Amino acid sequence: MRALVTKNAGNIYTVLTDLGTSMQVTVKGNFRIKGIKSTSPVVIGDHVEVADGMIVSVEERKNYIVRKSINLSKQSHILAANLDQCFLIVTVNYPVTSTTFIDRFLATAEAYNIPAVLVFNKIDAYDEADNEYLEGMVNLYETIGYKCLKVSASTGKGMEQVVDMLKGKVTLLSGNSGVGKTTFINHILPELNLRTADISDAHNQGTHTTTFSEMYSLDDADGGFIIDTPGIKGFGSFDMAKEDISDYFKEIFQYSHDCRFNNCTHTHEPGCAVREAVERHDISESRYNSYLSMLKDEDEEKYRTGY
Repeated sequence: MRALVTKNAGNIYTVLTDLGTSMQVTVKGNFRIKGIKSTSPVVIGDHVEVADGMIVSVEERKNYIVRKSINLSKQSHILAANLDQCFLIVTVNYPVTSTTFIDRFLATAEAYNIPAVLVFNKIDAYDEADNEYLEGMVNLYETIGYKCLKVSASTGKGMEQVVDMLKGKVTLLSGNSGVGKTTFINHILPELNLRTADISDAHNQGTHTTTFSEMYSLDDADGGFIIDTPGIKGFGSFDMAKEDISDYFKEIFQYSHDCRFNNCTHTHEPGCAVREAVERHDISESRYNSYLSMLKDEDEEKYRTGY
């Protein structure tokens, strides 16, 4: 029986069958997907074959997105598969989402061919300085080519456009803890009434309320889904050759065609059009520094190839 994986909690998976029924299943013993070195061989969004209460096979994925495994440095954690788009929920305050985190997420999405949208949340809470910074961030990423939305999930401001963009799509929601993913989902699907947590006053950081990833069906005739993920602290350069990382920064890739050397790393070589663009502020310094930090991952093997 064909089914869609909608939740995983340890070794137990919830699947939605093609007949429209939901059931809990396990994975057949010693089951592994060829070529995948991951903490789990089955993930949210997988289309699977179920028999006798067990997942016995997984259909080929059109795409997936990964991050470093929390506990196993040589393995990756696949967040979800078969995505149409991903929304990164970010906040310029309460808590602050760093540009390094944003850039690493966007580079990862580029690497796995998943369209990414930046959703700036909590606009109702910002003062004048916060709003000035917000406009700068939006200008930066829209200039690069990323769609940016400004919303308040708690008040509903700006959420109409979000709902329209979710229709008929499988969308991954990601972001640091505390940026309001749960409030975001509760606005879209209030019947879920998911638990939220307060921001820590001491550190202006969120606390984890989502333990496992889960896919929710939208009240949508076109069959849309959203996937909630636990709060994430960082992304590494998985399966990215050092010379390919610049390809996942749109503006760096664009300027790299004008470099003197076709194997330029944009770090020290003469005639580097990318570094010249940084000096002219045609490429933002924050984006360039994010690129350098991903090169450093490769140098120090913090995030090792294989997933």
